[in-house]
Amino acid sequence: MANPRLRGWRKWAKKDWAIAAVGFTIILFALTLLFDSRNPTSSSSSSSTFNLPSNHRLIPLTLLHRAKATGAFCLDGSLPGYHFQKGFGSGSNNWLLHIEGGGWCNSIETCEIRKRTALGSSKYMDPLIPFDGILSHQSSQNPDFYNWNIVKMRYCDGASLAGHPESEFKNGTKLFFRGQLIWEAIMSELLSLGLSKAKQALLTGCSAGGLATLIHCDDFRAHLPKDATVKCLADAGFFLDEPDILGNRTMSNFYHDVVQLQGVAKSLHKKCITEMEPSKCIFPQQIIKNIRTPLFIVNPAYDFWQIQHVLVPAGSDPDGYWRRCRLSIQKCDSTQIENLQGFRSSLLKALSSLQHDKEGGMFINSCFVHCQTWMAETWHSSNSPRINNKTIAESVGDWYFNRKVTKEIDCPYPCNPTCYHMDFTQPS
Repeated sequence: MANPRLRGWRKWAKKDWAIAAVGFTIILFALTLLFDSRNPTSSSSSSSTFNLPSNHRLIPLTLLHRAKATGAFCLDGSLPGYHFQKGFGSGSNNWLLHIEGGGWCNSIETCEIRKRTALGSSKYMDPLIPFDGILSHQSSQNPDFYNWNIVKMRYCDGASLAGHPESEFKNGTKLFFRGQLIWEAIMSELLSLGLSKAKQALLTGCSAGGLATLIHCDDFRAHLPKDATVKCLADAGFFLDEPDILGNRTMSNFYHDVVQLQGVAKSLHKKCITEMEPSKCIFPQQIIKNIRTPLFIVNPAYDFWQIQHVLVPAGSDPDGYWRRCRLSIQKCDSTQIENLQGFRSSLLKALSSLQHDKEGGMFINSCFVHCQTWMAETWHSSNSPRINNKTIAESVGDWYFNRKVTKEIDCPYPCNPTCYHMDFTQPS
């Protein structure tokens, strides 16, 4: 069961962590519709609405019917699913898998809420979705991967595809902790559809899906031909084990509950869980120490989700001093910016081992945003964020195809005029 011992902010966590997880789909949708400004120093920003192009295709949801045989179910017992767009031309034997994000649930209460949403049940998933950014079949949006076989794995277990049924309750609680089985079942189906013969492959994911990418990266590599080029990309999934502004270990305690509730330790690296408390091993800083597959990290230095839930969770700011700053980096005062620069320094320190990894790559920009690979506006367009005049797509392509060493680290905020900065103080 989830650990009920946390105090103070814990009262906030029971309600608002559930909202943070379930509401993540709303945030993702909002990201596709609205960014407050293309210029971080602009004091009067205007909104930009992104419309689907007229030739935009919607990709249908495929439910995994064979999952019944292995018991690979979403939180509510419904079938998991994925969206698949077949590759063509020179990309016919290449595969890109993207794992959807959407937070976690850390208690029976939050998992019960979650199972009544698309993040816990395929009953609520959109049957048709657009593929943009790194998922796009348009070469103008996705120059290196546009003609690959592209899959979006839907996220419905609440534990980054790492829960285990042994942790399910036997007292009549109708919750299925089957994330690891979902991962295995979807992989099995995709291998039968041609993934087993892949020449090149890339596993990606956003946020909680980025964490799932890190957890399953080496397993993904192990399923594919030895002579295939296989790499992994985690987008906004590098969550930090840092104290909040009051010194509470908010994220550490939260992850402890997730790991305990769903038996996640069985999916984490064995070496790590023998050396430290298992919930520490779910943090990316520990995971990357044991990943053998080439890895690329895309992460904003001022990830708004982490600022709002790791550094300044609502319960750590009872007087509201951080209220506007945590919703918009442009509303922060000099003292708050100094705190954010410290958080950026912690991220770079946690990434130090990857900086010295010859096969590793990174793109750490100074934007107040979250996931950036699955939208054309932030992945690759004329107005995309850039470091050294390169978009995220160009940097990832250079790394994947070994064209150039790619370890792009932006200067501190507010130096990059190409950034998109979310502003949650503005009416939508």
